[in-house]
Amino acid sequence: MPASLYGDQPISDSVLVSPDVEKAHPPSPGSDVGNEKLPLGLDELGAGLPTDSSPSENTVKRNLKQRHISMIALGGTIGTGLFVGLGGALSSAGPVNTLVGYAIMGGIVWSMMIALGELGTFLPVSGGFAHYATRFLDPSIGFALGYTYWYSFGITLPVEISASAIIIQYWDTTASINPAVWISVLLVLVLGVNFLGVRYYGETEFWFCLIKIVAVIALIIISFVIDLGGGPKSDRIGFRYWVDPGPSAQLFWSPDPVTNQPTGGIPGSKGRFLSFWNVFVQAAFSFSGTEIIGIAVGEVENPRKNVPKAIKRVFWRILIFYILAIFAIGLVVPYNDPRLLGSGNDASASPFVIAISNAGIKVLPDIINAVLLITTWSAANSDLYASSRTLYGLALDHKAPKLLRRCTKGGLPIWSVAATSLFGFLAYMGTGSIGAEQAFEYLYDISAISCIIAWIVIMATYLRFYHGLKAHGIDRDTLPYKAPFQPYASYFGFFFLLLVLLFSGFTVFIEGHWDTSSFVTVYITIPIFLVLWLGWKFWHKTSFVHLEAMDFDTGRRQLDEMDEKERLAHPPPTSTIGKIWDWVM
Repeated sequence: MPASLYGDQPISDSVLVSPDVEKAHPPSPGSDVGNEKLPLGLDELGAGLPTDSSPSENTVKRNLKQRHISMIALGGTIGTGLFVGLGGALSSAGPVNTLVGYAIMGGIVWSMMIALGELGTFLPVSGGFAHYATRFLDPSIGFALGYTYWYSFGITLPVEISASAIIIQYWDTTASINPAVWISVLLVLVLGVNFLGVRYYGETEFWFCLIKIVAVIALIIISFVIDLGGGPKSDRIGFRYWVDPGPSAQLFWSPDPVTNQPTGGIPGSKGRFLSFWNVFVQAAFSFSGTEIIGIAVGEVENPRKNVPKAIKRVFWRILIFYILAIFAIGLVVPYNDPRLLGSGNDASASPFVIAISNAGIKVLPDIINAVLLITTWSAANSDLYASSRTLYGLALDHKAPKLLRRCTKGGLPIWSVAATSLFGFLAYMGTGSIGAEQAFEYLYDISAISCIIAWIVIMATYLRFYHGLKAHGIDRDTLPYKAPFQPYASYFGFFFLLLVLLFSGFTVFIEGHWDTSSFVTVYITIPIFLVLWLGWKFWHKTSFVHLEAMDFDTGRRQLDEMDEKERLAHPPPTSTIGKIWDWVM
């Protein structure tokens, strides 16, 4: 007998029927198998169908429309990492190193997203990739991933709210209003959007993402116009800054006090390679949040049509909004510009503002600051959404208190949202003593690496899923979405991200650059993840899911019926305008 999905106890052969035949006697949701409860059935995991096991229990609703998820896929991760954080990468590595580093990491993120897309369209359920890890990898890994991801996005919520308050102070030059006032206003707005439900979250994100996309496209065009001499100064820059100060920087370089030319640092090709490698970590943080689509699949209408469309747009988002933007900004801003070396979260720290200022264009910095405010507000909305839905999924998988899976009639997991909202009040720590502010920054730094861990687990889960399909004789051509270049893309991404994770804090090991606090904040997430994983594994005596024991059947009939209803409810457009809108969105 094959091993059970949730332990070493045998399961009946009825679990291993053909995927095209509904199981005659599936395990009931919440029933005990081995030493751990099975997760709830797909109905209760967000398929949006009534459940037999708990007919009185409300679930989340599929209220995210096609245009919502498409726009989130296009503009969801456009944030301060692009508008402001890009300057840090450019100053430390140079334009070519930054461009190549972001391009490679963009390819890795794309390989992760197509893997997640295949999983998400096959099982468009609440809980997202934490549930997939539970179902196809190991329940203990699903537990560890779920809680590290929940904490990561939960602690980012107050960070984004604090950043929004700093951005507003760009206009309050006299500091006449306490930042706590702006934090309170923003906190109410973010909580209000999320407590109104996913429909309002989707609508808000649609317009925020549209503004961000328009802003990025406009800034890219302006950068190229400046480069070609179209600015007020009529200075044709071309590739001047790729020659002086150069295409690549030495790691740990410093500006000459007289000429401002780059000096010092680790010399030769070694220094240039290390600065190039350092870009990967910065790029990974900039791309964090791309995987939120995998969290939202349980609330997307017609997921088997809309999720693949959203996943395919990730490639264009990476190519246009990151790679093209990095190329453009590397042409018009030299990496030794002293303003790139300063710290700040408002428009003054943006390389786009620096380029526009150098060209003699006025007014735009205020517009960019307004876009930055929308960006951080949007990020805070998404942080609360992703974190609360992860907690909700953990509750469905019996890895969090049952109370947290309760939903309102409108489909809002109200207690999961309420519990996660408590993170938001940590934003006030940024207005307190230096010690409290420093502790707050450490909490955020500790969480940042968890996105890389999540991507690694997603790829590992997909690889087990891929080989499980082969073991069950299921042709991937029959799936709603078949990811290209698999399993090679996932194998490459998995091992590459492992290297990035292990060497994410490599600079502290270079002689003369040891910093204990940096070492701890970069690497502490790894042992935390291992403790959660192994602790749950030994306490509940779980085992890795054997290929032959993987469950590809539970809920398939319900999902197929839902898919058919969605097709009937949303027939293909027949008018020209409708076809154009459907293609765009």
